[in-house]
Amino acid sequence: MDFWEKQIRRADQLASTSGSNELLVFYSRLLRAQGQVEDHLSDNPNWCPGGAFESNLSPLRLAFPIILKAVEEAGPASLAEQARALQTQTTPAFDEMLLSYWYTPSDTDFFAKALVQAYGRYMSGSCLVDKNSVIEEQRCPHCGGKPQLSFLQNREVTAESGNRDLLCAKCLWSWPFRRVVCANCGEEEPAKLAYFQTQTIDHVRVEACETCKHYLKSVDLTRLGTAQPLVDEVAAAPLDLWATEHGYTKIELNLVGL
Repeated sequence: MDFWEKQIRRADQLASTSGSNELLVFYSRLLRAQGQVEDHLSDNPNWCPGGAFESNLSPLRLAFPIILKAVEEAGPASLAEQARALQTQTTPAFDEMLLSYWYTPSDTDFFAKALVQAYGRYMSGSCLVDKNSVIEEQRCPHCGGKPQLSFLQNREVTAESGNRDLLCAKCLWSWPFRRVVCANCGEEEPAKLAYFQTQTIDHVRVEACETCKHYLKSVDLTRLGTAQPLVDEVAAAPLDLWATEHGYTKIELNLVGL
């Protein structure tokens, strides 16, 4: 089963049991569209991926209607209206939107983010930045993006506790990261790192930093091996409410704006 199919199945499963039903139904539709974008890119015989991001705009431009259609059909009214408006945008406007997001990402650029995530998955493992660039350990080594979430998993059968990885919000690549370290500012003092979770969602927790006042959510696959971090992070929306009420700012909003 490929990456997108796993995400879609998990979203559909949680939508039938979670209090965030409407949100997860929309997210499932988005995931399907992102999978279709990746299929579109892989089936393009006239495109040889690689080089600077600017050289890859043409196939992304052709794939963009897939995202727009999904949002128009299943998204909230405000996003659906934006999707309809974007259907008539000019090529220069599209290129500017995507280049702006690529070089100066904003987690509120919904449409660019949805498209770039699918592109990033398609380019999985390829270095998407200058190989001579110096990238902080808290940033994605492949595109320089911020972490969307962290997750714990056992890479070795004999491991007593899970290894920690960060998942990039921009290209969906994951990379190993130290356990007791802030994923935003690099704070290492345990007394300045806070955690919160509930019994109802005990495989997901908030990881917050008192130094920079940022947080992300962590999905523990050693507790629930059937979880899909990208989807379970969205489903654990109540934890975001706790974090914001306690004065923390999320490192990077997820695709549905939480």
